[in-house]
Amino acid sequence: MTFASQLSRLPRPYDPDLAAEARHACGWAQGDIATLIEGAAGTSPFLKGLIMSHAEWLEVALADPDGVARQVLADLRDPALISTSGPGPALRQAKARLALLTALADLGGAWPLERVTGLLTDLADTACDVALRHAIAPLLRRGKLPGQTQDDLATAAGLTVLAMGKLGAGELNYSSDIDLICLFDEQRFDPDDYFEARTSFVKATRQMSTMLNDRTGDGYVFRTDLRLRPDPAVTPVCIAMEAAERYYESLGRTWERAAYIKARPAAGDIAAGERFLETLRPFVWRRHLDFAAIEDAHDMRLRIRDHKGLGGPMTVPGHDMKLGRGGIREIEFFTQTRQIIAGGRDPDLRVRGTVEGLQALAAKGWVPDDVAQSLTCHYRAHREVEHRIQMIHDAQTHKMPASAEGIDRIACLMGTDAETLQAEVRKRLEEVHELTEGFFAAGSRPARPANEDAVEIPAEMLERWQTYPALRSPRALQIFERLRPQIAECLAKSAKPEEALSALDSFLAGLPAGVQLFSLFQANPQLIDLLIDIVGTSSALAAYLGRNSSVLDAVIGGDFFADWPGHAVLTAQLTARLEGEEDYERQLDAARRWAKDWHFRIGVHHLRGLVDGATAGQHYTDLADAVLAALWPVVVDQFSRRHGPPPGRGAVIVGMGSLGAGQLSAQSDLDMIVIYDPQDVEMSDGRRPLASRQYYARLTQAMITAITAPMAEGRLYEVDMRLRPSGNQGPVATSLKSFRDYQLNEAWVWEHLALTRARVVTGNGALAADIETFRSELIGQPRETAAVLSEVRDMRRRVAQAKHSAGILDAKTGRGRMMDIELLAQAGALLAGQVSRDVPAGLAGAVARGLLKPGAARTLERFYAMFHSIQTASRLLSPQTPQLGDLGEAATDMLCRAANVETASELAERLEAAYLRSAALVDAAIGQDKEESGDEG
Repeated sequence: MTFASQLSRLPRPYDPDLAAEARHACGWAQGDIATLIEGAAGTSPFLKGLIMSHAEWLEVALADPDGVARQVLADLRDPALISTSGPGPALRQAKARLALLTALADLGGAWPLERVTGLLTDLADTACDVALRHAIAPLLRRGKLPGQTQDDLATAAGLTVLAMGKLGAGELNYSSDIDLICLFDEQRFDPDDYFEARTSFVKATRQMSTMLNDRTGDGYVFRTDLRLRPDPAVTPVCIAMEAAERYYESLGRTWERAAYIKARPAAGDIAAGERFLETLRPFVWRRHLDFAAIEDAHDMRLRIRDHKGLGGPMTVPGHDMKLGRGGIREIEFFTQTRQIIAGGRDPDLRVRGTVEGLQALAAKGWVPDDVAQSLTCHYRAHREVEHRIQMIHDAQTHKMPASAEGIDRIACLMGTDAETLQAEVRKRLEEVHELTEGFFAAGSRPARPANEDAVEIPAEMLERWQTYPALRSPRALQIFERLRPQIAECLAKSAKPEEALSALDSFLAGLPAGVQLFSLFQANPQLIDLLIDIVGTSSALAAYLGRNSSVLDAVIGGDFFADWPGHAVLTAQLTARLEGEEDYERQLDAARRWAKDWHFRIGVHHLRGLVDGATAGQHYTDLADAVLAALWPVVVDQFSRRHGPPPGRGAVIVGMGSLGAGQLSAQSDLDMIVIYDPQDVEMSDGRRPLASRQYYARLTQAMITAITAPMAEGRLYEVDMRLRPSGNQGPVATSLKSFRDYQLNEAWVWEHLALTRARVVTGNGALAADIETFRSELIGQPRETAAVLSEVRDMRRRVAQAKHSAGILDAKTGRGRMMDIELLAQAGALLAGQVSRDVPAGLAGAVARGLLKPGAARTLERFYAMFHSIQTASRLLSPQTPQLGDLGEAATDMLCRAANVETASELAERLEAAYLRSAALVDAAIGQDKEESGDEG
């Protein structure tokens, strides 16, 4: 008996007895294909029809299902198919055969879910491409696409079909429609031909859709949905990429951002589609953590439930496995919303598939591993149930049957009984709902009342808050109202609640917008404690946070409070970040965002006592070094594109002052000079060559601009180049030869003193080594002590006349303070030939030359450490030197910790005594009395 005649004996109606036998069949896995086919045919009228219609083909296909599936797709891609009168019959036949094959392979366990959905996706991609090129071909022949020829048929003359939803993610279900967005590349046409081209592309899109949609006696290919395009009520079915980009930039909504997570060029001009998706990257993936997306997604879920009438108690009969509570869409929304939140900062989260998305989120700590595994398991199970629902009649439905017979059919295809199926489905739906609902609905719950210990916020202040820019929008005010009880409780925990409340008021007043920040606090309430800590202690850090609230994103990462990674890791990290940005302006903004995060981290660690002032100073220096080291090659590369590569050995950036000494603070600018070595090369070699001197001068200016330009993300640092040879009168970049000549023959003693702290930060390695060798030789030259001290005394007088102490907390400027001790240390280093850049080494040099006794050096070293700690803390607390009586309790406590005292009065007494003792020691060392120094103290 032939295979076809065997199939003719299959039962026609649904047979419960046969279903009971078939549900326990071994299936394909053990070769019992006959039982599998009987069960499928007896349960699904649709599958029985396909089995009967394609019996001979099926007999061949079952012997090698993977090979046959590949051949079906290869036959569709044959160029000859497009030149026929119409590929519709071939497409419909391919769809029917692969639908049958995937159903049997799925039911029999031969193919996993991913193979089933992947093959259906491949078929849809191929069908779209064939139908599209068939529609484009006659338009090209008739010249309806100006400037395009038959050679452009392979790319559909610039029309691209974006696969959205499950098709885009490679997760197409058994009887799904396909969501498509059709766009054309307007740049391939002259402006005068734009409208003619658009008309032709609209016609081609409609013909493609019709060919895929039309149902004949052979069935249909795919139901298509073109309504995900921008503003579908008023736009044609195919629009220009430029018009779509403008729409998303100005009017794009959160649901459209989520939809584009799965977007993928599937047919037509694939390269143009990929370029378009790249232009939308900033729209889809925001630079900051976007917690406002949670409420947007939750609102969308509620609208879908209301529109579809999916509320009420959860029952399995009639339940929508896609849109109902605990269904497929809940898992997809949960995954996509998490991706939207963090994907802008982490490209590893930008994956299309739902299972892949859950895996990526778990790997990065955004979703607990057990939650990701549970949702993945439930997602796979839900999709299998969905497929079997659709296999019954090839209907685009996701609802469980309402009748007992219908549920029994599904149970048969699942290999179980109705009672077990319903119990398992209900359990999975409830678990999914429990795992996802809390994430979305947290923001919709009413604010809990504050406890009795919470700070009572005055009514007039609450009224004033509503006039602040951050709280003017109804949405921002609504979120903030839910946060207010916890804010009041956190205020009550602070040392001085009234001071903290006043500081919070100032912070809110200066905040330009509130929705994103308040959404961040709502999703991460532990950040409220940090906010109150910052605003109640450091006005400078609070102001910085108000201008750059996105830095809080970094706090949520698991490594914010981890150990400091060091200069090398920071440089590598920023270099990789910049390499990921193709546009120069984006690179500069990326550097600013990255540096802000780390700058804020250092400040928080210092504020909370995780590091002391000296360590914070080194961390700020590591950060600046990393920025310069990663940014310099980017600037050089950008400059070289026009003017050619640097002549000779290139250039180096030399850090001076606090940068060179490794002692930056939160408010420091960067003292630096640029030294280059053209090696007798007179001109650069580029499209616009420049003389070497002009080349390096302009390159240095480009680097300064890259650092200081106020861009969308602000500026990196202020730069001070006044320590270069001849100061502001000299060239902005100095050749190695000129630098040597100047230092040997023209430089003042104070310029040699400055070189004791100089350090090459980045640039050509060989040139850096030569400069360090020269610096060491210069510092090591014999010098007359009297002459050097005379210059030091004169310089000390000039500094005292130009700069006056700003108060007791100004540990840097004034007699006996940091600059005084640094000057003495530099003199000691210069006289002793000491090339180390730190103050203790310089003081040791002063001892070696007889300027100081060892005990005095140790005293100055101890004072300097305290002064530096006070200075670093002061610069974190306020942009200007604060006055001790004006500080709140938390800020005063931080300064007291820096000086190792208990009270503000002790701090003032200790500093005053230290300044006087330090000044006396410096006076004695350099031979200068108080009156001669020119400072009043």
